[in-house]
Formats: sequence, structure tokens, C-alpha cells
Amino acid sequence: MNYSPKGTKEVLESNNFNFKKKFGQNFIVDENTINSIINKANIDSDTLVIEIGPGAGALTYKLSQVSKNVVCYEIDKTLENILKSNLKDSNNVEIIFDDFLKRNVKDDINKYRYSKLYVVANLPYYVTTPIIVKLIEDNINVDRIVVMVQKEVGDRFKAMPGTKDYNSLSIFINYYYDVKKVLDVSRNVFMPMPNVDSIVLSLDKKDVIYELEDKDYFFKLVRDSFKQKRKTIRNNLKEYNLDIVEKVLERSNFDLSTRAENIPINVFVDIANELVKYDRK
Repeated sequence: MNYSPKGTKEVLESNNFNFKKKFGQNFIVDENTINSIINKANIDSDTLVIEIGPGAGALTYKLSQVSKNVVCYEIDKTLENILKSNLKDSNNVEIIFDDFLKRNVKDDINKYRYSKLYVVANLPYYVTTPIIVKLIEDNINVDRIVVMVQKEVGDRFKAMPGTKDYNSLSIFINYYYDVKKVLDVSRNVFMPMPNVDSIVLSLDKKDVIYELEDKDYFFKLVRDSFKQKRKTIRNNLKEYNLDIVEKVLERSNFDLSTRAENIPINVFVDIANELVKYDRK
């Protein structure tokens, strides 16, 4: 495959392809960036890789060379001829032309045999969060997620307590995965060039996660805690039993005047578990 902007442009033009803003299409055309993503992903020959939004297939082609199989989801059916042409020599790639968010992914990958399941993708910016949430909530059991995302979104995913980017989404993702930045990506490596820079994140499934009395209750508590970010826990959780909340906070040297952005995930776990236990009495 030709990774140069000129080569990619020629292939797209010869197929009368038009970029569609509604699908957030920004294709990677820099081979060094693609190679860096592949190296950071640490894929081996027993790995099944899911890719969402393959575009013209530049990353897909490299994934096919290092993995056992690649399953791609592409919502834009006008890319069918381009992808089939660019990946004609990649016999271990399956392309599903459908909306990933509507698929039963477990059914799609059930026929494959593998030891590890990875997601590696240049995610469309407008659906980055719904895609990650689906991977978690559908219990697809992904071992590692290596994704290129808008820097602003990536900063929230990896944010730590006490930082401006830390929010309920940070806690949701970090409950299941250890998140770290592995690569900064300039907007110049895309066609067309987006208005923002990107980062590549690696999300590794945690071996041990916090035990919860009620998972739904926990995540609701977290969302409510950040409901109005500049307000304190006392104000955001006034509909909860504040006596119990206060006792748990004090055990970790916090109080009701603390803002949610300063409270680590383990303290939220303790608060939720204590509240649920009290309600069950």
C-alpha cells in the first residue's frame, strides 16, 4: 500500500471518494505514525484485533501483518471498493460494513479463535466515548485498547484526581482499565487535516477491579458527584445520606466541602458500598 498523501489521494480520487464530515473521516497517511501505533500495541500472532473506522485501510494493512485476524467495522459503504483493493493481499481481514455501535460484537467474533483480544483504531472523534462505553458495557472482554483520539478527550480518559480534566468518565474508564498516553500525534498526519491534535492511548484491562455492592449505584453516585463540577460533594449529593458520605470521606482525610474532582476512585467505591449496605439494613 502507498501511505503517502499523494498516493492516498490518487486512490480516493480514482474511486470518486468524498470525505464525509458526518462520519468524522480523517485518514492516517503517515507511515511512521502507523508503525508507532503498531509497535505500541504489542500485537502477536495469537491476537484478534478489532478496528473501528479503517478508512482507506492503511492501519488495517499493518495490523494484518502482525495479528492472527483483523475484524474491521466501517460505516461508510462507499469505501468498499477501496478497502477491498487495498487489502486484497490480506487474507486474515474481515470487513463488516455497518455501524459498530449497532453490532453484536460478541456474535461477530465468536467464530474466531485467539488468546488475546485487542481494539486498535483511529477512532472517529464524534463517537469516541460511545465506542469505549460500548466495549465496556457489552462485556466484550477486550484485553487492550490502543486508540487514537482527540487530545482533549484523551486527557479526560487518563485524568487523575486533582486535575481539571478529571470527571465521571475518567472514573468509569479507569475502573476497568489502566490508561496511559503512548504517543502524541500532529494534525498534519491526516487527510483531510483536522482542526485538533490527537494522542494515542493504551488501555490495559485491570487484573483486579474494585468490588462493588451495586455497580449501577456506584456509577450513578459518581455521575451525581460531578453533576455541577464547581460545587462541593455536600451540594451535589444532598439527596444521599450525607452522614454516611461524611464518615467515609473523613476516613480518607476529605470532607463534604471537597469537590468531586479531588476524590480518587477508591473513596467513591467506599462511599457507594457503605450507602448500599446502609440501605439494605
